[in-house]
Parts: sequence; C-alpha cells; structure tokens
Amino acid sequence: MPERNRRDGLTGGGTPSKTLVMGIVNVTPDSFSDGGRFYHPKDAIAHAYRLVEEGADVIDVGAESTRPGHTPVPEDEEWRRLEPVLRELCAHAPVPVSVDTFKASTAVRALELGADIINDVWGGLADPRMLQVVADAGCVYIWMHNRPEPAPERAFDVLMEETRRGVARCLEAGIAEDKLWIDPGIGFAKTYEQNLQILRRLSEYCSLGWPVLLGTSRKGVIGRTLGTSPADRLEGSLATVAWGVAAGVQMVRVHDVLATVRTCRMVEAIRDVRE
Repeated sequence: MPERNRRDGLTGGGTPSKTLVMGIVNVTPDSFSDGGRFYHPKDAIAHAYRLVEEGADVIDVGAESTRPGHTPVPEDEEWRRLEPVLRELCAHAPVPVSVDTFKASTAVRALELGADIINDVWGGLADPRMLQVVADAGCVYIWMHNRPEPAPERAFDVLMEETRRGVARCLEAGIAEDKLWIDPGIGFAKTYEQNLQILRRLSEYCSLGWPVLLGTSRKGVIGRTLGTSPADRLEGSLATVAWGVAAGVQMVRVHDVLATVRTCRMVEAIRDVRE
C-alpha cells in the first residue's frame, strides 16, 4: 500500500472518524507484559501481521523495555533487534509502522527503512537530537510526558504545563502541527494515585487541542487496582480504553487488539448516536 495511504487518519489536523488502535510488538527478552514471547524476529513479524488481522490501525515496534527497573539497551543492540522486523513491516505491512524509541540514532535508521511514526517515551528529553531528526524527516511524532520523578504535588497541573512546554519545543524544532500527537504517559513517573487522577481528568487533557494517544494496556495501575498479573489485566485495560474513548482520545496503544477494537466501536456507537 502506498505510504500516503498508510498514514490516513494520522495527519491533517482533523479528528479520525474512529478511535485508532495501535498494536504493540515487543522485540525484547524482558517485556513486562509478554515475557519475551516475540523476541525472535520471525515471531515478532508473525505477531504484527496477526494484530493487523485483528484490526490494528498502527503497529508499534519496540526493542527496549521501559518498565520500571528495566536494563538500558545500547543503540547497536536496540537496532540489531529492530532491523529485521522493521525491514519486513516497513516494506509490506498495510498499516503505518511506529517505532518506540527515545534514541535519535535509532529513529534515523528506522525512518530510512520507511517507518511512519516515532513514538518517544521521553518526549525529546532523553536525546536532544530527537526533535530535529523528526522535524527533518517530516514524520508523525508522538510526544509522551515523562520526568525523572513523580511530581510532588498537583500532578495533573504539572502534566498540563509540561505538555504545553513539550509541544512548544516540538514546534520550535520545526515539527509540523499536523504531525504531532501527545500522550499523558500513564505509568511513567507517576504514583498510583496520580495515574488514576490523570485518567479521571483525561477529557481536560484532550482539550489541549492535540490528538491524544493513551497507553494503559496491562500497566501497573491496573494490576494494583485489580490484584492481577500482567497477563490477567484484560478487563482493566478495556475499562481504561472505554474511559479514554469517551473522554476523547484518538488512539489507544494496546496488547489485546481484537477486544480493544470491539470495545472502541461499542463506546463510539453510544457516544455518537443521534437523538
């Protein structure tokens, strides 16, 4: 499929007609959610195509776990894991391919292979070269809120202010307005209570005026609430997806694509029905 069609719904500044579903492919041996099941390139590629069949609108490929206490991965090792998967998906996947990385050098290599999106969990703070790389490439960029430590107080106000500053940095670097998405960073540098508070006020976050990606799938806030392991958090994940769709998020990043697609379509039907 031509690249310009693969990006439909991701650019242009409008509101997608449906909530987009981003399917997660972890090419890591230490993922908190799937325990390295897709570490081998062949398994990762097969999983990506399975997610597309289930209805994923975007595939997000990452090769470094960002769970609490994760082991940092050197640039060369990250690329060694990513390259065979991206080489296949960028050439043949019928949906946009996103790369989950905060390293500018990895982003450059991924974009050269044809990646459509850079999904940066540090919002350009971990690597000062990232914003310029993205601006020069003209690709879609997902800026995620993150910080070294949780805010000591007023977490939602801090999130809003730091998001505004992050967006300003992106625009100053030359990233086009219609290529920019934002993500509140649930599970990153936020306490359990702060994660819940931010989720409760998602509609306010969406009012900032940028398309919002929500990533809550199988995260610790769900596990702590329900007392379940990462593999047993489907219902909690779907609850947060439903809440997010109702609040106005435009894309959700998930492990369980089929169930999420069905949840999104049902919530949208209720939300959008005419009187």
